[in-house]
Parts: sequence; C-alpha cells; structure tokens
Amino acid sequence: MVFVKSPDNKTLILNLNPSTTTRQALSLHIQRNYLIPIAQQRLYLSHRLLSTPENDAVLLSHLGVSPNSTLTLHVPFLGGMQAPVAPKKLEFLGTRPPPNYVAGLGRGATGFTTRSDIGPARSAPDLPDRSAAAIGVTAPPPGAAAVGRGRGKGTGDEDEDEDPEEKGYDENQKFDEFEGNDAGLFASAEYDEEDKEADAVWDAIDERMDSRRKDRREARLKEEIEKYRASNPKITEQFADLKRKLYTLSTSDWDSIPDIGDYTSKNKKKRFESFVPVPDTLLEKARQEKEHVSALDPKSRGVGGTETPWGQTPVTDLTAVGEGRGTVLSLKLDRLSDSVSGLTVVDPKGYLTDLKSMKITSDAEVSDINKARLLLKSVTQTNPKHPNGWIAAARLEEVAGKIQAAQHLIKRGCDECPRSEDVWLESCRLASHADAKAVIAKGVKAIPKSVRLWMQAAKLEQDDTNKSRVLRKALENIPDSVRLWKAVVELANEEDARLLLQRAAECCPLHVELWLALARLETYENAKKVLNKAREKLPKEPAIWITAAKLEEANGNTAMVGKIIERGIRALQREGLEIDREMWMKEAEAAERAGSVATCKAIIENTIKVGVEEEDRKRTWVADAEECKKRGSIETARAIYGHALNVFLTKKSIWLKAAQLEKSHGTRESLDALLRRAVTYIPHAEVLWLMGAKEKWLAGDVPSARAILQEAYAAIPNSEEIWLAAFKLEFENQEPERARMLLAKARERGGTERVWMKSAIVERELGNTAEERRLLDEGLKLFPSFFKLWLMLGQLEERLSNLDKAKETYELGLKHCQNCIQLWLSLAHLEEKVNGLSKARAILTMARKKNPQNPHLWLAAVRAEARHGNKKESDILMAKALQECPTSGILWAASIEMVSRPQQKTKSRDAYKKCGDDPHVLAAVGRIFWHDRKVDKARSWFNRAVTLSPDIGDFWALYYKFELQHGTEETQRDVLNRCVTAEPKHGEKWQAISKAVENSHQPTEFILKKVVVAIGKEEHAAENSKN
Repeated sequence: MVFVKSPDNKTLILNLNPSTTTRQALSLHIQRNYLIPIAQQRLYLSHRLLSTPENDAVLLSHLGVSPNSTLTLHVPFLGGMQAPVAPKKLEFLGTRPPPNYVAGLGRGATGFTTRSDIGPARSAPDLPDRSAAAIGVTAPPPGAAAVGRGRGKGTGDEDEDEDPEEKGYDENQKFDEFEGNDAGLFASAEYDEEDKEADAVWDAIDERMDSRRKDRREARLKEEIEKYRASNPKITEQFADLKRKLYTLSTSDWDSIPDIGDYTSKNKKKRFESFVPVPDTLLEKARQEKEHVSALDPKSRGVGGTETPWGQTPVTDLTAVGEGRGTVLSLKLDRLSDSVSGLTVVDPKGYLTDLKSMKITSDAEVSDINKARLLLKSVTQTNPKHPNGWIAAARLEEVAGKIQAAQHLIKRGCDECPRSEDVWLESCRLASHADAKAVIAKGVKAIPKSVRLWMQAAKLEQDDTNKSRVLRKALENIPDSVRLWKAVVELANEEDARLLLQRAAECCPLHVELWLALARLETYENAKKVLNKAREKLPKEPAIWITAAKLEEANGNTAMVGKIIERGIRALQREGLEIDREMWMKEAEAAERAGSVATCKAIIENTIKVGVEEEDRKRTWVADAEECKKRGSIETARAIYGHALNVFLTKKSIWLKAAQLEKSHGTRESLDALLRRAVTYIPHAEVLWLMGAKEKWLAGDVPSARAILQEAYAAIPNSEEIWLAAFKLEFENQEPERARMLLAKARERGGTERVWMKSAIVERELGNTAEERRLLDEGLKLFPSFFKLWLMLGQLEERLSNLDKAKETYELGLKHCQNCIQLWLSLAHLEEKVNGLSKARAILTMARKKNPQNPHLWLAAVRAEARHGNKKESDILMAKALQECPTSGILWAASIEMVSRPQQKTKSRDAYKKCGDDPHVLAAVGRIFWHDRKVDKARSWFNRAVTLSPDIGDFWALYYKFELQHGTEETQRDVLNRCVTAEPKHGEKWQAISKAVENSHQPTEFILKKVVVAIGKEEHAAENSKN
C-alpha cells in the first residue's frame, strides 16, 4: 500500500506493492483512477524527483519507496509562472584554500595556538608580525606552523609526514586518566604479553578486593534502608491493618459512608458568573464560514488566476473545513482494514467483556458511546462476516438503553453470519421470551449440528418433558454428543436413564464416563458385563479397572480387589500406558473419599513403588504419607505406612510416625496392635515400649502398662528410661513403696544423677527429711556438678529455716556450677530475705559479671529494685539490660509492663521490631489489647504465643484467664483442652505452683486454674500499689 498526497492536500490510497510495481505502472494507476495525465505528473519522495525517463522501468522499492510510504504529487501549470531555479552553489566553497591563506585576516582577525596544538612541554611558536608591512611580504618557511590553522597543523604536506619523534609527542595518543594529555613515561614502549598478564593480575586483585567488601557494603546499605523505612513508614503501611478490615464491611456500611465535601476557603467564597453577549463580529464570521464561495478573490482574478500554483490555492469552502474531522476519522478507520485478506484488525472481543459492566452516568460517557458506535459501525461495514463485531455493536446499544437498535443489529448479524453460534445465542438473549424460541429455531435450522444451540433451545422450555423432547430431537441430529446424552439422562428416571445410557455407550463408545454411569445403574452381574465391554473399547483407561475394584468391594468381595488392580496395571502396561504414580495416588484418595478403603489400599500397594529409586524409597514414602495426612486422607497415609513398614521392618522412625498417625486418627486397639508389632521387630527401641505403656496408663489399664514395662525391662535390662518410667507409673498411681523399691534397685545398678534426684523427690513428698538429706548428700558426692541436687539441698535447708546452711549450700554449689543461673537467683533471693537489698544487689552484680548477656539475671536485678520502691534505679537497670540483651523477649515484656499505659504501645512496637515473634512479647502485646477491650486482637496474640511456645504454662494461664472474662464456654473449653494436650512444664509461675509439694500428682487442669488465680492476685496487688 502506497499513499500519495495530491495537490489539493488530499491523500490518495493506492493498493500497490512497491516490490512488484514499477514507476511507470504507478503513473498509469494514477491516470486511470484519478484522471491526471502522465505528462503532468511530478512524483517526489521527500525532495527527490522520481518522474524521470530513466526511472520508468525501475521498481518502486529500488527507488526507496517502502510499504506505507507517502509520495507527493505536483501538477505544473503550463504557460504559468516559470518553475523555480535552484541557486547555484559557489564553486570555491568545495576547493582547497590557497597556500598561506589565513581565514579572516583581511578584516583584522588573528590566529592563535593552544597547548593541544603544540604538544607537551613545548613552547608556542613565534607568531608572525601582524603589522601591515609584514602581511603578505614573505611566506612562512616550510615546516613552520601556519597561524590560524588550529590543532597545530601546518599548511603543507610536509607536516603530515613529520615523524612523531621529531615533534616530541604523538598526536594519536589517547587521554590518560592519571596524566591528562601529557605523554606517560612508557608511552612509546611496546605493550607485550607480560604487560597484558600483569594487567590481568591487577584486575583480578581489584575484583577480589571489591568482592570482599561487597557483602559488608550491601549489608550496611540494607540496614540503612531498613532504618529509614522504619523511621519513615509509608501512609499505606500505617493504615494496613485498617485496610485489611475493610472486607468485613457490608454493603449498607459502604453506602452509609458520607461523601467528603469541599471545605476549602477558596471554594467557600461565592462566585459570581458574568455573561457577556456575543459580539456581532463573531456572529458575522460564523455566518461567512457557512457560506459557499465559488468565485476567486479579486487579486487572483486580476492576473488570470495564475499567481498562485494550483496546489497552493486557499480553500474557500469553509464548510468542508468543518466537516474535515469526520473525513479524517473515516480515513483512519479505513486504514485499519487489511486490504489483502479483507479482515479487520480491530478486535471487537474487548467490547464483549467491557460493555457488560458499562454504565452511562455523564455526558463524557455518552460521547464515548458515540465513538464506540462509530468504530463498531466501521468494523461491521469493513468485515460484515465477522460475528464478534455484530455482537459487540448489539451489546453497545444494549448498554446505551436502545434495545430495539440492539435487536435490529443482531438480526442483521444473523443474516450476515448464519453459521455462527455466538450470533444466534446473542440474538436469543436479546429477544423477548416469546420471540426467543423462534430465533433459536431459526438458528437450529441454520446450524443443525450445534450443541450449544440445542442446549439453549432446551433451556427455554419450562417443562422437563418438553426439554427432554428437544434434547431427543437434538440427539437425532448429533448422536455422538456426550453433553446432550448427559443432559437427557439427567431428566430421565432410573429405568429410562439405563436405556438411554446403553444407547449413549453405543453411540459414544470412547467416552468412559458414559460406561461408568451405566455400570452404576446396572445390577452386579450386568455391571461386570458393562465394564468388560468398556475395557474392550477403552483398553488404556485406568478408571474402568478402578471402578471394577470398587464394584467388587461394594459387593463384599474384598479378596478380588487387589487382584483386579494388579491385573489392571499389568494390562495397562501391556498397552503401552505409562503408570503415573501421582495420578494413581490421587485415585486412591478419591476411592477413600468414596468409602472404598480396600480399593485405596490395593492401589497404594501396587503403585507406591513405581518410579522411585531404591535409595529414595523411605524418604519419598514418608513424605507422601505426611502429605496425605495433611490433606485428610488418613486411610491412604495408613496404607503408605503399612507398605513402608513391610519393606523397612527395623526402621524406628517409620514405626513412630505410624504410631503418631494411629494415636491421632486411630483407635486405642489399633495403636496397641501397631506398637506390639513394632517391639516385635525392634525390641531395643525404648520409646516404643514407653509409648505403649503410657497409652495403657492413660486408658486406665495400669496392670497392662506395668506388664509392658516388665517386658521392656526384660528386653533392655540396663535402660534407665524404663526404670524411671516404671517409677513414674507407680509414683503417680499412689504406690510410693513400689516406687522406692524400683529406685533402690536402680541406684544399686549404678543409676545416673536423675535416679538420685527422683529418689530425693519421693522422700520429700513422703516427709522423710533425714532420708532426703542423706540421698542428696550421697548424690552430691557422686555427681557434684549436677546443679539440681544443690538446689534441692538448699531448698530443704530453707524449709527447715536453716538459712545459714542454705547459704553455704548455694555458695558451695556455685563453686562447682558457677554458670548455673538458678543457683545465683536462689542465693540472691535468700540474701535479699536475710540481709536486705544491698547484699542481693552485690550477688546479682557478681552473677552478671560471670554470666554476661543473661536476661534472667538482669530481670531479677530490675525486679529486686522495683520491690523496694527504687523506680528510677529499676528503669536504669532495664535500659542497661536492653542494651546488653537487645533481642531478649522476656526483658522487653517486663519493660512493657513497667512503663505507663500511654507509652506501652510505643514500647511494644519497639519490642516487636527487635524480637519479632518472641512469645513473651506476643503475650505482653496481647495483654495491652486485653486492657484496651480489643478482644479479637488480644485473642489472636495470645493464640500466637501459645502456638509458638506450648511448653510455657504462664501463657496458657493468661489465655485461659482472658477467655474466662471475654470468651464463651466453647472457647474456654477449647483452650483448656489444648493446654491439657500440650502438658506445659515451664514458666515462672507455672513451675512455682506445679512443683510445690502440696500440688504433686495434680492434673494439668488443676495447675492451670491455680496459676490463673495467682495471676489475678498479682494483678490486684499491683493495682493496689499504684493507687
């Protein structure tokens, strides 16, 4: 395609290919279509004339004309003014200047020389005498630099051949980064391989040094960016939590939000609008623009109309100028069409999606509708056989509220595109209910093989009988449509459905879902026949074999299930089908959800080992079982573990995972059977014996638990864990004498320090102080570095009010265990109780020096000062503690509690930035929300704390106390059950209550409630002290 600009400023569109069209053919085309003689045609490409005799047979592409190029056409006036003659170029401008010529010398200009002209360390040449007597008298000698030449070059050829060594510098020398334009010391030396190697070595050194500093530089830059972002948060970050809660707003809440008004002082002023009448000159000008002037102006008529070239004559028809906008738009739309294929390049599919949500609310949108209407009109006119253009145009009219126009357009589209399903469906949608049936009937007649049209025709019917009649009529035309068969089967009763599925399977034998649906409706014997026929038609379909296995399982033939799956896999492999392990596992999970557990296990047994390397079997199978467990496919996971245990009989980790699965999702009987099997193959696994005994104990069967531990002791006679488990079983079931005997035997057999500690605990609870002291003394002689024995002995002396002996015990224990924090804290507490704060302060200071960066020692010092009313000193110590332990959550939590209520939010924000998801910080923040009555947020933070550290009982107590105040019975029961399951053992308040003698053998629920009461008393005391 080529564009030609005519003399009247119009653009001509020529459908020509420049690669196959000559210049003569182009001229003939213009003469034939636009009646301009060839002799008067002057074609220009830019400023180059193409209409020359030598170019007649030359292809346009060889003349520089490409597709979509624009040529200019001039038509000369014969007998008019003479054509303009290009000015002659002065010849001397392109010639070499004469010798000794100095530019501007005649008007008093002087030449000059720069340092770059003469080279380094060379003085400027003497300038010639500029007096009038010297000008032109003598010529400069050869080799001398001419004045005013610039760059230090001479006038003759001799200077160009001058040797650089004679000049003292090299003109081609590059600028040096260190030496500037001066020549370096080795500038003239040769650059050999050794220099190249040396440069490479230095470059490697530079790169290595830069890489060593790169990590520190990037880390420092990242830290600076984080600090800046933390100190200068974005507006979106500050309101992120509020924006996340917007999803809870209902539609009425959104509608009730008032619109913001304009309250600026600028707009509060009352504006006065002035209306000025239109002047007569403007009205006269508008009238003249609408006139049709057909005469030339007097000046042009005076010279016969030849003063101005024809192509430059001004247009006097001003109406045409006003209508030019429409012409330009039409031209642009025409250019969008492809002249080769006749298909428009405007994709109207975008309108099909955008017009659905379009809503006209302003004049601007009305204007957009008009523009879209004009564009789609061009689309339908350019390519009327394109159905999407008609659909888009109809939907545009529908959006604009012109339903009749939309119906008219889509009707034209049906006439132009009678083979398009979309057009008929759109016409049916736009038509009224009474006319829709007639429209769809025409569509079905035009496209009798269209499934979508038949389905739409059935959808228009209100009665199921009529729908079935329409679908049966459709099946007469399209008997191989699975969609139609499914639709007609859904409308039929069971008996008719079986007959229809039989016919459907005959017409569509390659669709397995029809065979399977028929098998489900048939009896057991007929179903087997149907599946056999389906297997003959579809030998590569695994769903048929799986359905056959489910059929046998449903009829009680579980022994055949495994054989069917095994035969099916062999048959599929013979047919060349690759067994996809992941796909078969999904089928197993689907069978489990359908209630076919035997089929699920058979699939796992026959496919779990496909495609798995021998060395990867254990890891892969355990991972598969865990994934199935997460998805809720318990039977599938149990089958995978069962197969893995058959292969790896002596792998303790697999037995433990299988036992955990049975404990969580199985019964006590199944768990007991599994553990019995486990200890049969792995008799030396202590944990399996202990798990079995514990389950029996929890079930209330103490004799069975005792028997299991006896069997375990027989299998592992020197296991301390089994001895301690047996002791715990007897001790917790109020059998102290049995517990004493077991521990005595364990001590005789050379028990560890734990045995001696348990022995002392038994005597402490029984009240035998002397025996307790004897056991502790003997234990310390054997294990002097075990700090718990020192603690128990010191606590014994404190209970007996022997404070001096208790102090000696703690000090002696610190000589053996100077890094034991509990001994330091016990000694400081004892000194505070006996000798006051100053002595305790000295003990804690010494402890911090020997155990630096320990948050518990800092916290004890802070609390000691606070107990004695030294608020300022405690704040100073807390600040030092946070400097030494900036990431300690327990210190930050205490710091939050120490500050006033207005400062707690700021302090908690700093704590969260420093510690992240530390459970102590989370619990402290939850307390803040609790006091602010933000129940949901407080519950969320407490839940995060107990999830991260379920072993700390203080968090469970806070959470439970919160639910007792703000929760329901269901949430309270849930927290209590979760705490009992977690069995917490640590926590400052939890340990103080759970390890008290009077609370021994108490369940977790009892300890939890006592800790809640203790927390309440502590909070009440704190409030009274503030008041």
